[in-house]
Amino acid sequence: MDTLQEKTVADFVTANIKTADVFKKHGIDFCCGGGITLSKACDKYNADFDSLINDLMAINETPNKAYDYNSWDLEFLIDHIVNVHHSYVEENIPLLLQYAQRVAQVHGTHYEEVVTIHRLATEVANELTTHMKKEEIILFPFIKKMIKASKKGESLTPPAFGTVNNPIAMMEEEHETAGELLRQIANLSNNYTPPQGACNTFKALYAKLDEFEQDLHQHVHLENNILFPKAKQLEKTIAS
Repeated sequence: MDTLQEKTVADFVTANIKTADVFKKHGIDFCCGGGITLSKACDKYNADFDSLINDLMAINETPNKAYDYNSWDLEFLIDHIVNVHHSYVEENIPLLLQYAQRVAQVHGTHYEEVVTIHRLATEVANELTTHMKKEEIILFPFIKKMIKASKKGESLTPPAFGTVNNPIAMMEEEHETAGELLRQIANLSNNYTPPQGACNTFKALYAKLDEFEQDLHQHVHLENNILFPKAKQLEKTIAS
């Protein structure tokens, strides 16, 4: 534990930029004030050392498992999408926008692309926030109603939107919009490669954007390629 206490904040962030999120969570300046030890940083920013260490260690303990999503019960898949991917977006949007705004303000004069990246990131955040609410309030509850009706062999009253194909088409279009915004960000950032000599906040922004895009790809895959086709088929089955 002594060796951990003597490692600096900058040591951790340099070794793994994702630890920047942990320091941000604990209110520790990892950018300009990163040259102090973890122990001193905790004293300076009134952070709990043990809690900080646990969070830092957990960064490397994220399981990497390959799941057979296609075999999952449809209701379980919906809950997984909400609990994992919707939660990820909701939890990370404030941090992402905070990084983007800071980098745009500090570095926008020399790197004009970060000003555009901040604008595009804000658009993505707004798009996904509205999108997920529509899924959680309208589409997903209806799919669960269809699942319940199918299991009980009951008929289903047609929804106000007519057929499940209509909200699904809207969701797929919004997926494309969010994906295009992130593609623009990837191009502007040279695939999330920070410039030579970039500060840690700059690096943290690009790392978070990269992580955000990867999560969205998995999120969209589960919906477009598995959930939505099965929901359409389920509606047909119930109707027949």
